[in-house]
Amino acid sequence: MEIRQLNYFIAVAEERHFGRAAKRLHMAQPPLSQQIRQLEEQLGVRLLDRTTRRVDLTAAGQVLLDRGRRILGEIETLEADVHQVGRGTTGVLRVGFCGSATYGLMPGVVRRAEEAMPGLSLALHGEMLTPAMEEGLRERTLDAALLRPPVTSPDLEHRVVAREPLVVAVPAGSSLAEDRPVAVHELHGQDFVACPPDSVLYRAAADLCRQAGFQPRIARVADEMSALLAFVAAGGGVAVVPAGLRAVQLVGVLYREIEHAPLLELAVAWRREDRSALLHRFVDLVVDLQAGTVPAP
Repeated sequence: MEIRQLNYFIAVAEERHFGRAAKRLHMAQPPLSQQIRQLEEQLGVRLLDRTTRRVDLTAAGQVLLDRGRRILGEIETLEADVHQVGRGTTGVLRVGFCGSATYGLMPGVVRRAEEAMPGLSLALHGEMLTPAMEEGLRERTLDAALLRPPVTSPDLEHRVVAREPLVVAVPAGSSLAEDRPVAVHELHGQDFVACPPDSVLYRAAADLCRQAGFQPRIARVADEMSALLAFVAAGGGVAVVPAGLRAVQLVGVLYREIEHAPLLELAVAWRREDRSALLHRFVDLVVDLQAGTVPAP
């Protein structure tokens, strides 16, 4: 049975007349009658009782009409769904976020995606380190990632969407809690709460201290930004973090600018081979959302 034949049969069944059905289908009556006879021969049953005045459905014909309408409706829905996916208007994306972007950027991305791409479903993975997100992209457990460059894998593309200065999170009772910028040398002798050594943020903080002539004294290591800030709030040390993390206001934690602080990049990354229209619409959405926050190098 062909979809074309099913359309022909439904037209005759609904009109109860070959002439009116042929007119509705914009075809001649003899070919229509021939198509219905062929359909009956293929199915091995009589679908219509024909008289000189009207056409009536047999029991088998009624079943075909009821089921055929549903089938054609499903085909129309399928065509619409395929079209939307092909245009990048619907589907699922699995997106990873680095720690600070989890709190600073993720809420805005979700809101904007819901407004601009109502057919998109986001599966979010927060508090991830760049190496883990690169692996997730390569292993296809992630489709996109908001991470801190550099991106080491040649299989991945990325676009920088923001550059933000480093700041220092200090305990409320710290000698650095005074409302003023902190010079890097003032961090000498402080206990540090740091991200794991393989993280971009760990390397950025360590480089900052080394350029000031000292090695940071790492007292605590935290895998997640929430835990890192909790250690700071408890008086466990200071932490050098991206300015975007100031979106997290925790009792006992104060954020202070760092004099001449370097800028830390944030980028959206994806697999180079991934040509999904949905993915690239999402990438453009993230870039547009952050437009104006990327100062010239």
